[in-house]
Amino acid sequence: MATLQTVEAGFGTTRLPDAAGIDVSELGKLDTAGAFLIDRMLRASNAYPPRLIGVHASAASLLEQVHAVSDPCEPAPPRSHGFVDMLERIGRGTVAVFTEVTATLAFLGETMFTIARLIVQPWKLRWTSIVAVMEEAGLNAMPIVAFLTFFVGMVVAFIGATSLRDFDLEIFTVELIGYSMLREFGVVLTGIVLAGRTNSSFTAQIGTMKMRQEIDAMLTLGLKPMDVIVAPRVIAMVVMTPILAFVATLAGIAGGIVVGWTSLDINPGLFIERMRASVPLDQFWIGMSKAPVFGLVVALIACRQGLMTGGSVQSLGHRTTTSVVQAIFAIIVIDALFAIFYMELGI
Repeated sequence: MATLQTVEAGFGTTRLPDAAGIDVSELGKLDTAGAFLIDRMLRASNAYPPRLIGVHASAASLLEQVHAVSDPCEPAPPRSHGFVDMLERIGRGTVAVFTEVTATLAFLGETMFTIARLIVQPWKLRWTSIVAVMEEAGLNAMPIVAFLTFFVGMVVAFIGATSLRDFDLEIFTVELIGYSMLREFGVVLTGIVLAGRTNSSFTAQIGTMKMRQEIDAMLTLGLKPMDVIVAPRVIAMVVMTPILAFVATLAGIAGGIVVGWTSLDINPGLFIERMRASVPLDQFWIGMSKAPVFGLVVALIACRQGLMTGGSVQSLGHRTTTSVVQAIFAIIVIDALFAIFYMELGI
């Protein structure tokens, strides 16, 4: 190769002989990036040290310095796809799951301690931040939650009416709507909507603050991120999630009433009266008891993943995706645990 341009053009395709010559007589400026490119090509061609043709002020010294601090790129070991490799991946995944669960529980403990300390010292609570999060994550989410659960209530009523019509038991669609919306669908759909909407928003906000080093600035000023960032979001979500679940439950029942009125000839008054007489009130409280837990889980996972964001956009995207997936998974698992718990209690 006669010039640096020839070296760059032939990188990866030309194999240089030993003691290759590189003409630097017409080379202008050379920085460490260009020297690294030459060194990488020479390493790949087993042609080091090079023979420089011509005179350049810094080419020789830069090549020596870059060669001293750079390592040869070792070829990636071939991956096997056998039984042992499968066991290894399963083991790594299991360890990662346990590590994630342990870290999340540790963050939960730190959050609970912070909130308890702020309750004892209420003058340190940031009420403006709490109210702002309640409006953003609560009131602004109310239309989509009500809209979604309204149509889910209609779907459940249609399925119930279609299935029960074969037995001439369409009237029991009222009980189906009552039990399903009061106990499960209202609060679970609220949690899933919050996991997709609010959870990703919290993670993106905190992750952007982490990327811009705003959290480091808070620490420099003596502010604790747990007090300023995490606690207001957790408190706001624990307060607003039951309200959203209540609205979602009413919207789902309204969807069932519409189907009952239009398809089953059950007028709204009869629908509500039969539900009041047939569905116990404790079903409503069972659903509402899950709402604060779902709100806590959504805020907790979102804040933790946001604080773990690195300095790149790829890290922010990865953490946001992980946050949403973990929140939805946690809501479903916790709802199943609640179902088992209440089943053991006989309610």
